[in-house]
Order: sequence, then C-alpha cells, then structure tokens
Amino acid sequence: MESNFEKITIETEVEAPISKVWEMWNSPEHIVKWNAASDDWHTPSASNELKVGGSSFCRMEAKDGSMGFDFKWIYTAVETNKHLAYTLEDDRKVVIDFSEENGKVKIIQTFDAETQNTIELQRFGWQSILNNFKKYAEN
Repeated sequence: MESNFEKITIETEVEAPISKVWEMWNSPEHIVKWNAASDDWHTPSASNELKVGGSSFCRMEAKDGSMGFDFKWIYTAVETNKHLAYTLEDDRKVVIDFSEENGKVKIIQTFDAETQNTIELQRFGWQSILNNFKKYAEN
C-alpha cells in the first residue's frame, strides 16, 4: 500500500569496507555512539533485532535532560550489507540502501516525512545524523 507521506531522501559516502559500515550501522553498541543530530543530543540506549519482523528502538535525548523520545520500528526487509526497510510506530516507512564501490560505501536513505516539522528541518536533522555516522565509521 502506498503511503500518503511526502518522501525525503538523504545520502552520504563512507570511506570504509561494507562489513564495517554494516556492523556500525546496526550494532547497538555503535548506534549509541553516532545516533545524534547535534552535540547536545545523544542516544543513551538502543536495541536492534535485525531480521524481518524484528522490533528495534533507540532512545534519543537532549544531554541536558530537557527533552527526549523513543524511536521504534519493525523491519520489513533485511538484506545483509545491501538493504534495510522498516516501518516506524506511526506507520511511516524508511528504506536504506548500501552499495560498495572502490572502497567506499554509498548510503541512500529515504523516509516518509512527518507532519509536525518542516521538510527542511527533517532533512537537516536526518542528514546530520547520517553525517555523524560517516564521521564515526571513518575513524
């Protein structure tokens, strides 16, 4: 079924082998180290049941404790080192494609926009998290 949400696509290229990128993207011990849009936010906890039907979540919070939220999803597709798709609690869809070429991994992430924040703000926030991942995975 097609969603009624506007789609936003972001991308990056990571200079690292696909196996390292996949591990850092999906392992909770790594997710808590890179999953933030800015230095004043963090992810104190995460879980990832990496299989179709698997339930996963991360807790995102402002470091000063002023606000936070749980980000929960269920996987609809998992293809190791290539593709992830999941549905968020509010029925929005997320698709992430990984492709390796010349020692670099291109990550393309498309997600359904929510209606509370502007498209620009959502694109900026998700891209900032993706940029943080790139920085973390390349070190």
